[in-house]
Amino acid sequence: MKVLFVASEAYPFARVGGLSDVAYSLPKALRKLGVDVRVMLPKYGQIPSEYMAQVKHIANFIVPVGWRNQYCGIEYVEFEGIPYYLLDNEYYFKRHQYYGYYDDGERFAYFSRAILESIYYLEDFKPDIIHCNDWHTGIVPVLLKAHYTESDVHRKIKTVFTIHNLKFQGVFPKIVLGDLLSLGDEYYAEDKLKYYDGISFMKGGIIYSDKVTTVSKTYAEEIKTPFYGEGLHGLLEGIGNKLVGIVNGIDYDFYNPETDKDIYINYDINSFDKKRQNKVMLQKDLKLEVGEDIPLIGLVSRLTSQKGIDLTLAVLEDILRTGVHFVVLGTGEKNYEDSFKYFAFKYPSQMAAVIDFSDSLAKKIYASSDMFLMPSLFEPCGISQQVAQRYGSLPIVRETGGLKDTVTPYNEYTGEGTGFSFTNYNAHDMLHVIEYALSIYKDKEKWNNIVRQTMEVDHSWNASAKEYLLLYESLLKG
Repeated sequence: MKVLFVASEAYPFARVGGLSDVAYSLPKALRKLGVDVRVMLPKYGQIPSEYMAQVKHIANFIVPVGWRNQYCGIEYVEFEGIPYYLLDNEYYFKRHQYYGYYDDGERFAYFSRAILESIYYLEDFKPDIIHCNDWHTGIVPVLLKAHYTESDVHRKIKTVFTIHNLKFQGVFPKIVLGDLLSLGDEYYAEDKLKYYDGISFMKGGIIYSDKVTTVSKTYAEEIKTPFYGEGLHGLLEGIGNKLVGIVNGIDYDFYNPETDKDIYINYDINSFDKKRQNKVMLQKDLKLEVGEDIPLIGLVSRLTSQKGIDLTLAVLEDILRTGVHFVVLGTGEKNYEDSFKYFAFKYPSQMAAVIDFSDSLAKKIYASSDMFLMPSLFEPCGISQQVAQRYGSLPIVRETGGLKDTVTPYNEYTGEGTGFSFTNYNAHDMLHVIEYALSIYKDKEKWNNIVRQTMEVDHSWNASAKEYLLLYESLLKG
């Protein structure tokens, strides 16, 4: 079985959000199951030079983008046994950032058409399945069925489209149909690409792909409702069994407290008491009051409304009054950044706010924290709570999407659980759960049992990769 996994970003070449981790980890897990999976992404100008030094040019060709004829080169490189194809066009991709340009519609229309054209030039690899991800490649299944039905190398290809975050849909003016995609006005219809007064690349992926997946089972159900469905809930409800929820995993090689070179002191499930030593060293680095018994709550996140930052800020002083340490790492909306910096200035011995992103510091926070806060308004999957559990930091989450699927709330009567949770999007409900978790923290025997249970849970890609394999097999049998 041959699968071409196409995405707008993939670690270690281009990394913005969780998609890049999935585009690296899932193919690696699938290859262990015997699938010949290869990753294709744009050749951005920011790709680190150590990887670019290894690339090999395979071919170059012309890509039709509406009335334009644009150059495309295919560069090949391997990383940790995974083959990557980088599609080269400096006009579209040699820029200072990955996204956020006025012509993003044109850039990813080009990328989607280039993916399909490149298949003519991949001599040793003709995919059975193209696995598309989010709006940036959502138009691939549309173009495949519109322009390649007469092509022998494309005719039998099946498509899978994964929704990582429905909020970002790639909505562009109607003119894009002919001007960029070479599609007729018949595609401007409610049962095709029309989305209000424009067209949606995301909607195209949902309608024209052979299977649609989301990144958790709960999110697959949530997006069928008006609150979570971003205007597509009716469509998603109507596609029935075509929509499947498969929870994301995390890479157990990359996130491993036993071998992680970024944390202060390594540990495993039999020595997680060393988290206290990590905590003390983080306290010193961040100039907090030093004390291994002071509970530490970590928050590593994009600072946006989706992530429940407004809830956190609404009761942050109440949280700090309990005597905890609170450490924030992330960037995002300026009002949130400024608020965290203000509280860190006001409570310098208890709180640190690092308005930046650093994998190394993030891992130190996972390894040092006792609790990890994720009060998201919505969360398709989320990997931070899984990483926190891997490092023995108990998540405190709102019961939504992948947070609900991956965190079992502690039951004081049975002793079972892998974290703490609350249901309503309410700051005082969250505060109550934090206070409850702190009351359990005082009983070291109970707390250590929960930490041990949490670290025993398998959040690797093993199970999820097997689900994807079954999904692929069902498409090829059909």
